[in-house]
This record gives sequence, C-alpha cells and structure tokens, in this order.
Amino acid sequence: MPAPAGTRVPARHTSRMALPFLAQSLRVLHLEDSALDHELALAHLRRGGLEVHSLRVDSEAGYLAALEQDWDVVLSDFNLPGFSGLVALDLLKASGRDIPFILISGEIGEDTAVEAMRNGASDYLLKNNLTRLVPALLHAVEAHETRQARERADRELNKSKQRLRELAQHLQTSIEYERQAIAREIHDDVGGSLTAIKFDLAWIARHTQDEGVRLRVQSAQETVSLAIESSQRIMHNLRPAILEQGLVAALQWIASRFEKRTGIPCEVRLPSQTPEWPAGVPLVAYRTAQEALTNITKHAHATRVQIDLSLAGGVMSLEIADNGRGLSQQDLAKARSFGIRGLHERAGTVGGWIDLSSGPAGTTLILSIPLTPGVEPPTTSSPAPLHEPDDPSQWGSL
Repeated sequence: MPAPAGTRVPARHTSRMALPFLAQSLRVLHLEDSALDHELALAHLRRGGLEVHSLRVDSEAGYLAALEQDWDVVLSDFNLPGFSGLVALDLLKASGRDIPFILISGEIGEDTAVEAMRNGASDYLLKNNLTRLVPALLHAVEAHETRQARERADRELNKSKQRLRELAQHLQTSIEYERQAIAREIHDDVGGSLTAIKFDLAWIARHTQDEGVRLRVQSAQETVSLAIESSQRIMHNLRPAILEQGLVAALQWIASRFEKRTGIPCEVRLPSQTPEWPAGVPLVAYRTAQEALTNITKHAHATRVQIDLSLAGGVMSLEIADNGRGLSQQDLAKARSFGIRGLHERAGTVGGWIDLSSGPAGTTLILSIPLTPGVEPPTTSSPAPLHEPDDPSQWGSL
C-alpha cells in the first residue's frame, strides 16, 4: 500500500545518493501543462524519500517569472503550449541561472534527447518510466553542487595566485626602490667621502718633501681608487645610471661590457627609431638582458650571443639568443632556480611576459611588453653606439 503524501519512507527504500538530502527540502520548478503528470512526478519523489517544495508552471511567461526565484532543479515536459522543453532550456541558459535541468517526455526521441544533453540538460526521462526520477534528480543536484564547489575552489585558487603574483610584483618593485635608495646613498655619501679623501691625499702629496710619506700617500691613493671603482660597480649593479641615457644606450653598453669581460662576440640589433617608453619598461628590459647575459656567462658555454630589440604591433620584444649548450628540463625544474621565475615576475610588473626556448643549438629568451594601445608615442632616433671604455655610471675623473 503506498504511503500517504508527505510520509517519510524508511531509508532502505531510498538510493544511497538520496541519503544526504533526507534532512533537507528540494525546491523543484516543474514546467508541465498536465496537473495529473505533475502530481505523478511528485508522488515518485516523495516515494523516494524526498521532501519537495514545488511550483508548477505551464507557460513561457510563468516560467520566466519563476526563474527569478531560487530552485534546486528544473523538471520540464518536452511539449508545452506555445514552446518546448528545448526552448525552456535555452531560456534558462540565457537567464544566467545555473540550475540542473531534467527533461521529461512521453515521446522524446533519441536525437532530441542527445541534442538536449549537448545543450546542457542534466538528464532526460520518459514519462512511462519514472522509476529513474529520484536517482536522476539526486545525481543532477549532486553533480551541480560538485561543479559549483569546483568552480569556487578554482576561483579561490585564481584569487590566491593573483595575490601571490601581486605580492611578487610588489617585492620586485620594493627591491628596485631599495636598490635605488642604496645607490643614491653610495653616490652621495660614500662617493663624496672617497672623493674628498682622494683630494686630501693629492694635497698631501703636493706639500710633502718626505719620500716615505709620498710612498704612503701613493699607496693610499691606489686604495682609494680601488674603493671608488668598487663603489661605482656596486652602484651600477644596484641602479644602472646608463638607463638615464635610454634603453638603447643601456643595451649597447651592457653588450659591450659582456663582450669585453667574456671575450664572446655579442651582436646588438636595434630599431632605427624608438618610442618614449612607458615608466618601468626600460629597467625591466635592462634587468632581463642583464640576467640573461649572466646566465650565459655562467652556464651556456656559448661562442656567440645576439640581442634584438624590436617593435611590432604595439609590442616591444627583447630577444637574447646564444648558441650554447641549452637548458635541460632538470635545469629549469631546480627547486632553488629563481632566475627565470624572477624574470617572469619582473615582466609582469609592466604587463609583459617571458618566453624561453632551449635546445642543443642554444637558448633564446624573449621579453614581450605591450605598449599602450591606440597611442602613437613620439619617436626619437637611436643614439650612436657607445665605444667609450669607461663606466658611464662613475663619478667624474679626479
């Protein structure tokens, strides 16, 4: 004898999937023009041990109005006055509501069922076989909740990644500010003091007749000169003053220094004209070239290096290529290999990205930075290559 409406059936008569929902009500929107079929569907749900709060609608206007409320699942007949279940599914998708949709019909064909599933229906059932209604409904709700949980987790993961990326960019920016401040202090305080000492030593040398004193002064002058050179080198590594002359000059200078220090030919190819770069771009490009050349010096065993700066489609590209031994996957996967990771984060501070390709024929690193779209910045001719052997970041000759 069937249980009275609303009576809870013992759990043994329900599927295992139904158990999590026994203590809660399901809100069901039923798109059905037959009141008898609606009652039959509710009877199957209640017989399956579910507590259901339902609303039956039989028109497109009523359906659209009902979608403004919260529902756990939509059950829809296929043939309806003035429209169909497939149209109802499209209307649900167009509303932006993410609700499981189950199609029920007495005459649905296989092709129509497949089309409905492709369009996003959770399941389809035949009216003459509603024994699958409870398992299908529970499966649809469970799958929907699982998908929502996964999407929430993905959103949280993306937020976490974004926060981590912003933190890394903030750290990169803070490091550059600290470097700039330290370089300024070295220039103003240490550099000024060493310069004063060198002047004093020169005065002593001019005003003494004692040969022993002259020799000590000469030794002290050499020590001060070495200290000045070290300060200049440290200051340049912290904040390259050559960038004040422009990115093109900085790339030419760093290539010249690399070639002189390593003996490896370094060809630099530059555009005939360059724009006024957005703030931060020259420093990022310079640091990228500096890191790439440092890695080539340490690991590549290259005999030729090429640096290309180009502009195309509003994107600046800086390419550093060598013909060395290349990088293995083990090299890139080292736990404490932060050089390439740092380049990625540094590029991100100006909206750019890094592409790295490596093989037996060598390694190519490309920095790409989109410039402001829709703006044609004024261009200036590139300066002539620098051939001066001196460090342009140094203090004036003494």
